[in-house]
Order: sequence, then C-alpha cells, then structure tokens
Amino acid sequence: MEARPRTVFHVDMDTFFVSVERLYDPSLFGKPVVVGGRPDQRGVVSAASYEARKFGVHSAMPLRTAYRLCPQAIFVDGHPNRYREHSQLVREVLHSFSPQVEMASIDEAYIEVTGTERLHGPPLKAAQKLHDAIYAKTKLNSSIGVATSRLVAKICSDQAKPNGVLWVLPGLEARFLAPLDVRRIPGVGKVTESQLHQLGIRKIGDLARLDEQFLAERFGKWGLALAGKAHGLDAGGWFDSPIGAAEDPKSISHEHTYNEDTADREQLDASLAQLTEMVARRLRDHQLFARTVQLKLRYSDFSTFTRAHTLDQATQLDTVILAEIRSLFTKNWTGKPIRLLGVQAGNLETSEGQMSLLDQQQSERWSKAMAAADALRDKFGEQAVSLAASLKGRFRERVHENPAAIPGKKPRQP
Repeated sequence: MEARPRTVFHVDMDTFFVSVERLYDPSLFGKPVVVGGRPDQRGVVSAASYEARKFGVHSAMPLRTAYRLCPQAIFVDGHPNRYREHSQLVREVLHSFSPQVEMASIDEAYIEVTGTERLHGPPLKAAQKLHDAIYAKTKLNSSIGVATSRLVAKICSDQAKPNGVLWVLPGLEARFLAPLDVRRIPGVGKVTESQLHQLGIRKIGDLARLDEQFLAERFGKWGLALAGKAHGLDAGGWFDSPIGAAEDPKSISHEHTYNEDTADREQLDASLAQLTEMVARRLRDHQLFARTVQLKLRYSDFSTFTRAHTLDQATQLDTVILAEIRSLFTKNWTGKPIRLLGVQAGNLETSEGQMSLLDQQQSERWSKAMAAADALRDKFGEQAVSLAASLKGRFRERVHENPAAIPGKKPRQP
C-alpha cells in the first residue's frame, strides 16, 4: 500500500500587529499604518500595513527612515498584551484542527494535518476551513501555505498573501521553487545570497541543479542543507525536529534602546531591573535556570561591550540575576551616556542543582513569591507587578522584542 503524502500547513497572520490595532481603532482601515513607535524615536518598525509598504516601508527598518519614506503614515506604539491575546486565540483554533502545532512566532505557525482527511477533508478544503475558522474566531485575515514540507509550506503562505490559500501538489515542489529567488529560502540572508550570486546562482532552480558535494565544499553542512531545501525538503535548522516538539531556548535576552542617550544612574538601574524581570519571567515560563548572566552596554558612539559572569548556582530568580547584573554594570560602566542596555541569561539548565538547606529555604520563598507575581501578570498584564527598583524610569515594552508569555515556542511542560 502506497504511503499517504505528508500534509503540512504554514499559517501566517497578515500584517498581524496592524490588523489587531485596526480591530480597536477602525479609523486605521485603508490607511498607511506603522507599528513600533513614534517617528522621532530610535526604534524600528515592527509591522507596516500594505498601504505603507507601497512606499518602501518594511519591518526592522528604523522608524525615522519609515517616516521619511511615508510621512503620511500613522505611527502606533503598539500593544503587546493585545497581540498575545489574539495569538492565543489563533493557537486555540489551530489546536482544534490538530494536536501537532508549532508556533514559530507570535503570528505564524506550522500545523501537521497528515491523516485528517476524514475529519477535515482533502488538503485544500481543510486549509480553507482553517482559514475561515481563524477569521470567525479573531476577525483577522491569514494566509496559509499547504505542502509536503514545512519549507515549501512557508514559502507558499508568503506567495498566497494577502488573505489567500496556496497548495503545492505532492511531487511538484521543485517545479514550484525553481523560478523563485534564492533569497526566498528560509535561512538565506544577504551574505549567503551574495555568495550564491557570485557563483551565478540566482534562482532556486539554479541551486537545485548543483551537485551536493560542490555545495558541501563551498558551504559545509549549510551547503548540504541548501541542497535539500532547493528540492523542497525540510533540511537543517528548526526543520530537523517534528512539528510541535518542545525545544528549549539556548539563551534568553532582552534589550532596550533609549530615545535619548542617558548617564542617569537611577534610570539605568531601573532599566536593568526591568530587563532582568523580563528575562527571569521567561526563564520561569520555560522552567529553566541560568548558570551565566551577561550584561550588554552600547554607548553613544555605537561601541558595544558584553560582560558575563558564571553563577555558583543556576537560578531563575529576579533578585539573584539583578544582583549579578548590577555588579557587572558597576565594574564596567565608564560613566559615559548609554544608548542601549541588554541582559541575557545563558548556559540554561533544567534545575538549580544542590544547595545548602538555608539557601534552599530562601530560594523556595522567593520562588513562591515570583510564582504569585507571574500569576498576577498572567491575569492583569506584564506591568501588573514589578520590583521596586524598576519603577523609576520604566520603559514601555517594545513590540518587536520577544516578550514573555506569548504562545510562541511551547515552554517545557511540568
């Protein structure tokens, strides 16, 4: 009996942040909208409406550049809590279709639907059914790619935008990919694209015709992955694991860029406290403990320094991490105005290990307090509970950052 072809959906919410903002402010419909901050700020664009994209505005672009390109655009700070809530609604719909769901980010997901034909119908019908269910639940548009691999499904969803469904039939993956630019392959950035262009490779079809050994000699393991991707296979990177498999992060970090450089020690200390809270919150979300903490400093001249310290005991507690971060800051800050601060937790472990009875009792008390604080944040928002040290000069959570409590990569289950 011939094996049934695999069926994978890639669901990508159309201009997600902008679309959510429009639900709360219908006057934004049909107008160029930029989410991420005000046009005079140093931040970057988190999302741009299709009306703004016509002027060359795109995500990750400096806000000031976006304003020069499209001064008539409406600039919105954004509301991360709203995005988390609507992302969770989307996730609920996806799980009603299949238990194998992988939230790749707050606004996109992979879903394995192989073998669900009796329940949802053939692939194209099932995808349209899912598309309609998402809209019914959220009033948000989505684009869905359908293919035998995650890679092709992801490229399909991009081709289907806006608000469409595209299915590449089994066996036609290479033909579909062949005329597309090599940059369309997930993981191919500007550097790799330039290297491929130097070899005369501009289309995915050009890449598919090359010998695997040649690519391996030129690019190592990445070359072998490229060879597989050019033929529509899930090769390398996050495509290696099954859809829905829980994967722990290698590190957790948050950064903040000031609108104006500052040497105000109180403001800097408050920022360090808030960044630490955000990092520790996500550590607890994933039930992980950090053995190493790292401080990042960027001055007005863009010179950037990182300093790390390895702890005697792995931790996920705000107070412990903050004490080490403050120590690193005091030892390494030159007193010059700072443009950016960052806090990172690394060398992540699944337990805090053995400790003395006294330290264990103290850790348990703090853990209970942080668990209660996290519960309040889950109910009332991330700003509901904070360390006293972070109150002066607190900054607003940036939309483009990877915030706590989003239904993205599924945290470790108890």
